[in-house]
Amino acid sequence: MRKHWRRLLALGAFFVLVGGVAACGSGVPGNSVASMAQNPITTTAFNHWMYVAAKSQAAQNPGAPVIVPTDPPDFKACIAQVRKTIPTLAKTPDAQIKTDCKQLFTSLSGQVMSFLIKAYWYQAEAHRQGIVVTDQQVQTAFQKAKKQQFQAEAQFQQFLTQTGQTQEDILYRFRINQIFQKLLAKYQTKVTPAQISAYYQSHLSQFGTPETRNMQIVLTKTQAQANQAKAAIQSGQSWASVAKQFSIDPTSKNSGGNLVGVSKGQQDQALDSAAFSAPLNQVEGPVKGQFGYYIYRVTKINKAKQQSLAQATPLIQQTLTGQQQASSQQQVDNQAKAHWLKQTFCRDLFMVPQCSGYKAPKTSSTAAPSPTAPSGSGAPPPGSGAPPPGSGAPPPGSGAPPPGSGAPPSGSGAPPSGSGTPPSGSGTPPSGSGTPPPSNTP
Repeated sequence: MRKHWRRLLALGAFFVLVGGVAACGSGVPGNSVASMAQNPITTTAFNHWMYVAAKSQAAQNPGAPVIVPTDPPDFKACIAQVRKTIPTLAKTPDAQIKTDCKQLFTSLSGQVMSFLIKAYWYQAEAHRQGIVVTDQQVQTAFQKAKKQQFQAEAQFQQFLTQTGQTQEDILYRFRINQIFQKLLAKYQTKVTPAQISAYYQSHLSQFGTPETRNMQIVLTKTQAQANQAKAAIQSGQSWASVAKQFSIDPTSKNSGGNLVGVSKGQQDQALDSAAFSAPLNQVEGPVKGQFGYYIYRVTKINKAKQQSLAQATPLIQQTLTGQQQASSQQQVDNQAKAHWLKQTFCRDLFMVPQCSGYKAPKTSSTAAPSPTAPSGSGAPPPGSGAPPPGSGAPPPGSGAPPPGSGAPPSGSGAPPSGSGTPPSGSGTPPSGSGTPPPSNTP
């Protein structure tokens, strides 16, 4: 039910940062961090989903406090909270803690902002294309996944508590997954037998194993030593005893001179050429190689094996389906970006690539890991800019929670009742919550 996050840098091993404070942004209301076609992403909505991300991260480190800074760029409150909450950092210089606060804030807020903006993009794009998702479709998908993953209602409620989400959050994400899948359906095509055959023919080596040989060798410095070793073997001495006495090869000397499962091209070129043209069970050599003189004997030939097209088809089908899905996801993203990027404005502290006028920093911060949610809860598959299945932050296309969607109150450690809850009927973007007014429709 949970997807483990990597440990973040610096303070990430001890706490998680969430929050948001406004800076200037073109056309962004004062209580919001961004606006898409005059539809705001409110600070409370942003804080709520940051809290979900923080809650999930903190769950990976039992006992870790959830610290909620709301004061970039100075982070004075963050610094004070760190000193109070984490005794081991009480004497750490302000500048160092501030740097860590900023780094983690940028990491988490950047990811959440991308999610929330693409949320609006997908909702607006679906509305533009006349795509509708009903309440019944959402409930059916939600109840099916819930039944599969949770044996009792108490387990589901525990999951919500652990991730900082409400049932309405999960339903919201399921709704957007339905929208996202309908957007994808316009670009997806079935993999054909001809495509499978073409892939098989151009990747034959992936569906077979080359010939390998087991052999015994003795490597000596001089040709005279090699001839002595060969004579000893031919007189009846064991290969192991001769290898131990004469060989200078550290790999095979103490293992009876044996080399097992050798593929062509793995050994010294001279030995390789000779051994792969030699008959079975005959002492051959000496052969001069890069490292000395070899005597050798091939003891087993393992013939090359090749899967048939029929045998390889299931794997090829899976591979090509994945490629086509990734392509479809990219086309959905490109279409949404083409229509909505120019109408998306963000405050300076919240700029991400999905914001109009974004300029990439000279150095990028480490990406924040994804939070947690039950699989099937609405995250588009990886590759669409969405968190992987099982993530809890809203995926691109999940829709920013509308205004009033509960940020966690200061110091409470939990969102208030109803936080992150979209209004009734929110699957069809209402005016001001994902659908641009007629004057803004491209």
